[in-house]
Order: sequence, then C-alpha cells, then structure tokens
Amino acid sequence: MATYAIGDLQGCYQDFKCLLDKIQFNADKDQIWLCGDLVNRGPDSLKTLQLCYQMRDNLLTVLGNHDLHMLAVISGTIEKKRKDTFHDILESPECDTLAEWLLSCPLLHENDQYVLTHAGIYPGWTLQQARGYAHEVEQVLTNPAMRQQFFQNMYGNIPAHWDENLSSTDRWRTITNFFTRMRLVDKEGKIDLVHKESLETIPEGLTPWFQWHKRIPIEKKTLFGHWAALEGNTHSDQIIGLDTGCVWGNELSAFCLETGVWTRCQCADHRTR
Repeated sequence: MATYAIGDLQGCYQDFKCLLDKIQFNADKDQIWLCGDLVNRGPDSLKTLQLCYQMRDNLLTVLGNHDLHMLAVISGTIEKKRKDTFHDILESPECDTLAEWLLSCPLLHENDQYVLTHAGIYPGWTLQQARGYAHEVEQVLTNPAMRQQFFQNMYGNIPAHWDENLSSTDRWRTITNFFTRMRLVDKEGKIDLVHKESLETIPEGLTPWFQWHKRIPIEKKTLFGHWAALEGNTHSDQIIGLDTGCVWGNELSAFCLETGVWTRCQCADHRTR
C-alpha cells in the first residue's frame, strides 16, 4: 500500500492521468491525498473533478480557495469571474452531485505522521487548535442555511490576525483565509494576502508562514499546496510543499508518504500554454 500526496490539479486532467500512470496507482491498495484547488485556471475542470469523484473511495481532498470560489458561484451568491475556467462544471448535469461531494470535504486531514491542508497551518496555532477551527468551517459548509451566509461573506482580507473572540462570518472568513489563502505573515502574525511570488522577492517585514519566528511547532509533518512560486522548495523536511506549478506549465508532483520519494510529470509534454 502507498499513499501519494499530490499538488494543485487546477483542471489539469491529462497531467493528473499521466502522474497516476507514473506512480502505477493501484486502486486495490493505494490512496491519493490532494491538497485542494482541483479546479479552475486549467483546461479541464469538469474531467478532473469527475475523475476525483470516481476515485473517491481511494482519494480524499482538502478544500482550496479555487474550490470554495467555484462552490460560491454554484450557490448563486457571487458571479463567475472573467478568468474562471470551470464553466464546463456549471453546465454539466453532474454539477450538483460534484458540488455536494466537494462540500463534504475537509479543510484539514491527517494520519499518524502527516497533516494536510491547502495553504498550511497558521503558525500561531497548535495542531489541536487547527483541527477545531477547521471543523467549525466544515460544519458551516454542510449546513445549507449557514453555508449561504458563509459564501455571502467569504471574500475579504480582514481580519488579518487571529483573535479567539472573533465570531460568526468574521471568524469563518479568517479561518478560511488561513487554511486556503495564506502565504506570508508579518512580525505580529498578521497574514499578507497580496504577495504570491518566490521566497527571493518577499517584501521586507514579511516571512513565510512556516518560518515565522514565533511559530508553534507542529508534531507532524505538514503537507500543503497553494504557493506555486515556491516550486515545492521550503528548505525543510518537516514542511512539504506540493504545488510545483502544473497549471503554469511546470510539473505536477506526487510525494509518497511511506517512502518520501517524489514522482513528477512534466506538463509541457501534454499541452502548450
């Protein structure tokens, strides 16, 4: 049995199929962990989501910001953006079924050695706190009445700092931003949601969440995606970046949890951007 953690798919269906072939995925014994952002930006959001749904007995995913954005569009609370590429899902007769499955997916998943989220774990949280906060939003997403209120108020960059006294939509938005949009924090632990580039171009006064000077140690290795410009390079064997920029023409990568071995599929072999 092998468990493979795979970076952001973002509608890159052919690359996902290629990577599954390269790891010789066996549905009788293997498992796939996805770090979220299954859809959007790439060419085949529907095919990608359909395949993930078909594999759901052997595949789990945490939710990413693009997944939540699409779910908000499906809910009717916001309009699709010009750059969105999930129109094929919106037009599919399977749209509601696929959306219901995504809504049941968590923000955090773990086993004895690893914890998986889309953007990471806020460095001011313990793992126990992160579990609890993820569960709060997961409960909202599975409650139809609360879900609409959540999507109506999901967008925004504030509050940028964690406060246990936050409540209702401000609390949900902050938790969601930390799990699905976080990259950098300042000295006080406020997250910056603007800079998306590499470590070499980080503005003064900001630091990657996983290098924050007051970061509370997590007793498990952390798997995350979201930050394509890192190309997986965190300079730590405890913090494992899975997003190697597939949708931008780079590679789709799989990390085997049992062996620590990487397998990569070169996206340019399949299509030209």
